[in-house]
Amino acid sequence: MGETSASAAGSATTDPAAQGVIRTAPEAFAAVALAAVACDGTLGRQEARALRQALEYRTPYRGLSEQAMGELFDVLLDQLNAGGWGHLVNAAIPHLDVGQRETSLALAAQLVWADRTVSPNEEQFLQELGQRLALADGRADQILEVVALLHRDSLAS
Repeated sequence: MGETSASAAGSATTDPAAQGVIRTAPEAFAAVALAAVACDGTLGRQEARALRQALEYRTPYRGLSEQAMGELFDVLLDQLNAGGWGHLVNAAIPHLDVGQRETSLALAAQLVWADRTVSPNEEQFLQELGQRLALADGRADQILEVVALLHRDSLAS
């Protein structure tokens, strides 16, 4: 996955060819993670590597070959480019149970924070993702706060 254009818009598309690609919880979970690294409008090699590393030890991704992972992300990237991260996330959410939605938000925040800075676009993405995942009242804020705490450089002078 090289440098790829990725629509940062959260709006959905009405193109039926771009809809219905996500069919399983693993595809949906990967889709949310992909949306996180691409929410600023681009997906570079470093972001692609961070995404791969974030998933490679999780079930079921650890059992997938490089080719299978590549094919999964090719399909998800097509959907991302066709309709933006909002469309990708909206297609993913129905396939995730509550626990998976919580973990997908935490992983998305982890990926956004990976470079220690969160842009306004990334902050907006995390807030909107938290709302779209429809978690219990205050739960999304708790998850985002904990991830931010983990990335705070509290010993810096």
